[in-house]
Amino acid sequence: MVCNWGRASRASHGEAHPPVCHPCCLCQIRDRLTRLAAMSLLSLTNPPGWSVCSTVYILILLLPEAKADDLNATTTSNGGGSQCGEYTNQLMEDGMCRLVATLPQLDERRCPDMFRCSDEVSYWLHENEERKRQIVALKETISELQEELRNHRHRIKVLELQSEERAHLNTSLEQRFHELELHYAEATTLLHLQGSLILDLQNQLHNLTLLMDKVKRSPGCLINIVHPNPIMDAQEALHPEILHARNCPIDCASIYYNGVRRSGFYSVVPSMAGMPLEVYCDMETDGGGWTVIQRRVDGSVSFDRSWRDYKDGFGDLHSEFWLGNDHIHDMTTQGRYSLRIDMEDWSNKHKHATYQSFSVEDEEHLYRLHVSGFSGTVQDSFSWYHDKQAFSTPDSGNICAEISHGGWWYNQCFYANLNGVYYRGGHYTPKTRGPLGPDGIVWHSWKDSDYYSLRKVAMMIRPRSFRSRLSP
Repeated sequence: MVCNWGRASRASHGEAHPPVCHPCCLCQIRDRLTRLAAMSLLSLTNPPGWSVCSTVYILILLLPEAKADDLNATTTSNGGGSQCGEYTNQLMEDGMCRLVATLPQLDERRCPDMFRCSDEVSYWLHENEERKRQIVALKETISELQEELRNHRHRIKVLELQSEERAHLNTSLEQRFHELELHYAEATTLLHLQGSLILDLQNQLHNLTLLMDKVKRSPGCLINIVHPNPIMDAQEALHPEILHARNCPIDCASIYYNGVRRSGFYSVVPSMAGMPLEVYCDMETDGGGWTVIQRRVDGSVSFDRSWRDYKDGFGDLHSEFWLGNDHIHDMTTQGRYSLRIDMEDWSNKHKHATYQSFSVEDEEHLYRLHVSGFSGTVQDSFSWYHDKQAFSTPDSGNICAEISHGGWWYNQCFYANLNGVYYRGGHYTPKTRGPLGPDGIVWHSWKDSDYYSLRKVAMMIRPRSFRSRLSP
């Protein structure tokens, strides 16, 4: 039995299932089987010699119309069970679908139940169509899944690109972070160093404050033993005359060694006295470090003074003064000192005299003078005549002091008298102050005269082994 149903329903190429015929042919199959069954029933009454199996045989003889070599499709299914045989649908070259049913002959020459077989064929075709719909739905699902897979791959690619960008950004950030760590380490080191310096300065300030408080409470600093200054070199430390107290300078040279390079007023504590003394320090002349013990500049201070005044000192450190014999003695006996005398006449000429050794004894020995080792730009009028002489004042009974109206180391009067009367203009006459003799600020060898009074004079001392240094 052959049924041409029309165009077959084709699946996509490469599918596992063969082409399936459309189930619209089921009606034709059922009608034909019904007619065959009716004819079989009629043959039982009309033509003698026809049996039931003859009908089955006729059906079987009809089957060769669909030969295997005329088909281009493969048998796709088996249906009907043990009584209904086999059913195949095949796709022809012209696109038509052919259904072939083979009905077996049963035992005792019984033919199959045609109605039952047609139901099985219908059921088989229905299952085939259901599978087709499932396959179509599965294909759609697969297409959706493939589309979703492509979308996922696209998103993965985007994420990979973003990840690469983030990785690059992370690398840049890590490099920047490393650079910041290095800068932070440097800044921390500098900050630590700055903190250490600030702490050191605070400690120094604290120590200086304590020292100032101590000096105020105990002006002498309680220093009677002098220690070397730590900033002096080993060669200087060998000389006792340049031993200094670090916190209580004994003279202007020790202030210079402590780093001060500017002329001005400072407090020193001579080691032999232990009491502070205000002095003027010359940090410029011949390398600096000079402690000024006498100065004449304008005649604003009278030097016609008593023994007591010359002992303690008088005048104004800003202009004219005498430091005091006690202080000069204390300073010159704490080491070996030199003396420098700077002079200026009324023509603005400057000259100086330097003495390598200078010292003054105490009051008990009348402040006896020891001066030697002359050098300078003017002839000596001081050491050769006044060395080893005692100090005298107008009230001490010394006639030369009375005549000269000042205190000095007079011999038989003087060849140098730097504490005499201040005469403006330089030249003066014996009758200016009286008939007794010259009494001006005299350095005899300057003008070879006792009647020329100098315009400016300064006497200053410092340790003999002083060595000047460059300013820091």
